[in-house]
Amino acid sequence: MPFAFVYFFLNTAALPFGLTYTALLAPLFYVWILFVRKREVLLPFIVLLLPYIIVHLTIVDADTDIYAVSLLNAVLVYIFCQAVYTFLIVCKDVEKIFRSILICNFILCLLAIPLYFTAWNYLMWDEQILTENVGRVTRFKMFTYEPSYYALLFTPLFFYFLLQYLFKQNNIRGALLLPMLFLPYFLSFSIGVISTIFIATLLTWLFYFKRLTRRRRIANSVLTSSAIVGLIILVVFFFFRNNQLFLRLSNVISGKDTSGKGRTVDAFVLAHKILQEKNEYFGIGLGQIKIAGGDIIRSYYFYDFDITATIPNAAAETLAIFGWTGFVFRIGLELFLFIHTRVWTNYYRLALFTFIFIYQFTGSFITNIAEYVIWILAFTNVFPQFDIRREKKLQSLY
Repeated sequence: MPFAFVYFFLNTAALPFGLTYTALLAPLFYVWILFVRKREVLLPFIVLLLPYIIVHLTIVDADTDIYAVSLLNAVLVYIFCQAVYTFLIVCKDVEKIFRSILICNFILCLLAIPLYFTAWNYLMWDEQILTENVGRVTRFKMFTYEPSYYALLFTPLFFYFLLQYLFKQNNIRGALLLPMLFLPYFLSFSIGVISTIFIATLLTWLFYFKRLTRRRRIANSVLTSSAIVGLIILVVFFFFRNNQLFLRLSNVISGKDTSGKGRTVDAFVLAHKILQEKNEYFGIGLGQIKIAGGDIIRSYYFYDFDITATIPNAAAETLAIFGWTGFVFRIGLELFLFIHTRVWTNYYRLALFTFIFIYQFTGSFITNIAEYVIWILAFTNVFPQFDIRREKKLQSLY
């Protein structure tokens, strides 16, 4: 429980940007993994990276110091991911931890609302310019460094308790549970995460359309939410047409949204441009985007000042760092694990996989532990109560 709370609430608190407590605790996690699973987990990862390390340090001629630091960070993230997987297979009551985090998160959301109107709002809120003709928008970030990251962090809890509610398995009353699930997204105003959640939920529902729709609560929820959303859209369109949400959606559709375009189309364009400067097959190497991409990104956006070059898209960043071989391996591994672990046999895992598979093309970064936790949950059957096979067995008893 303490480690789970640190991961969700305090992982970056009072630390320099890019450093997390889970990374600092990685040596402890590694010893624990060896003790629990009685097997070496780090060596296969090093063997996998070895061809890239050789190419990057010889042919590509990457900056050695920056490369070493970035490689160490990648190893620490990998150890944490192994620790998460180990925890999930030995923990007897993951739901208890999820429920505790959900309740604490909701309390902090409620406390953050009055904090918004004070001079101390920077502790839990972030001010950003998201899109054209909107100006600065203040969004909820909890104690993380960015609102979208917080929204991504909350997503496994959202899907879990939403499915609990839809399948009538919830221990928290629906009138309280639903605000606990939707308030964080409303406050964070993360259009990318919200849109991807909607698409993942829709695709999961369509994949098992007959099986899910015949459940009364799900059918009623679809009809009720559709009616409410439709009514809200009509009211907002006719009376509050110039609101921030509509302006941003309009800019996204027209391609004027700097945040959305930068995380999607621009990310792949810049990754390709950076690749052309080095090695298209094996990429430019860990930590090298800030070196090789500075001038390219500055000229692409017509910046007249120095910037810290980044590619805010996990798939595009993989392409830039590891080239086409790394990009193909990433997508191939995801699809292999989808089939190998039979993700489609569990509603929760299918929703998470669909969400994160889409989201990796719209945001995130390759050392984002919140993203990897979602992948691990998608490939590990932690919550068998959402299994399709279990549902069939229960129906046969009646």
